[in-house]
Amino acid sequence: MNGEMECDLAIVGGGLAGGLLAHAFAVLRPEVRLMLIESGPQAGGNHLWSFFDGDVADSDRWLVDPFITHRWPQGHDVRFPGFERTLDCGYQSIESGRFHATLAALLGPRLLTGASAAVIAPDQVTLADGRVIRAGAVIDARGAVDLSALRCGWQKFVGHSLHLDAPHGVDRPVIMDATVDQVDGYRFVYLLPRDDRTIFIEDTYYSDTPDLDVPAIAARIAAYAAARGWDGTIVHREQGVLPVVHGGAFDRFWPADDPIARAGVRAGLFQPMTGYSLPDAVRFALWLAGRPLDDLPAATRAHARTCWRHGGYYRLLGRMLFGAARPPLRWRIFARFYRLPAPLIQRFYSGRSTIVDRIRILCGRPPVPIRSAMRALLDPSFR
Repeated sequence: MNGEMECDLAIVGGGLAGGLLAHAFAVLRPEVRLMLIESGPQAGGNHLWSFFDGDVADSDRWLVDPFITHRWPQGHDVRFPGFERTLDCGYQSIESGRFHATLAALLGPRLLTGASAAVIAPDQVTLADGRVIRAGAVIDARGAVDLSALRCGWQKFVGHSLHLDAPHGVDRPVIMDATVDQVDGYRFVYLLPRDDRTIFIEDTYYSDTPDLDVPAIAARIAAYAAARGWDGTIVHREQGVLPVVHGGAFDRFWPADDPIARAGVRAGLFQPMTGYSLPDAVRFALWLAGRPLDDLPAATRAHARTCWRHGGYYRLLGRMLFGAARPPLRWRIFARFYRLPAPLIQRFYSGRSTIVDRIRILCGRPPVPIRSAMRALLDPSFR
């Protein structure tokens, strides 16, 4: 199948970063002829993205509000051995089905699905079927790239949505239930009540390896549900592995001579300690929509490099987690963190920790041995 198309901006990758970028341009720069190119059958793939109220500034909420499928203004819970807490910060979720439908209605034929990019150049995209899209600018938002230049731990998960035979009795999200057996690093269960009989159960690990034993984790999800008397049918499944970056070289991750602009995880734009990318995706989309499209590769790389430099503190915390804490006891770091003031916790997740926040997180009795902490901080293999 041959053909040629033209646009001012070609966004390759219809995930969270690419979709929000397309939304920002469609609203703020309608004169820019854009195309959003997604290899899968729908934008967003098979994902659930969630975020706290404070992750997105009030003035920027318009960018994500049309995609939101569930809202919990009543706050959320965390649970650890001997300690539970309710935080009043609201929480929202975006499901990929709603994400795709909203983008499809907004973009119409400017959203291409089932269109895999074979070759990407600064001024054109050649699709696997031979079609060519000529563009004034191209940005690659296809998700993770080669991470060998980075030092990573991993946050990995398997999630099941269950439709139950009876109400589950959970009235707000549980961000971390770490009262479960500690397996493969720091393990916790994440709960999202979608209605009184539908609940999303995600079994999550801060692990040293990205290996995901889906059948074993699915069995743990089933056991968790059974222990709470929840009996029902699985209506949705998902899984994923996110990098928790604690070191590495940005200039090897994104070489200065790379001629292609990047966005999202492919640009390293995520909170290094959590792997979550939504706050960065919002900030990046609005930043890019407010600047000229010329010299896009250099401009996006400079933006990402600045974000990398600002993320140094979070990478230090990652070294503490993966280099100083014994895997079965990593939960103690999070339990201590969740005793801190709620505004500090919120700023941490959005990647906006103040100097005072950073001192507060590190001061006091450490949840890991001092000798192990110093070894992790000084060992070059953790940088």
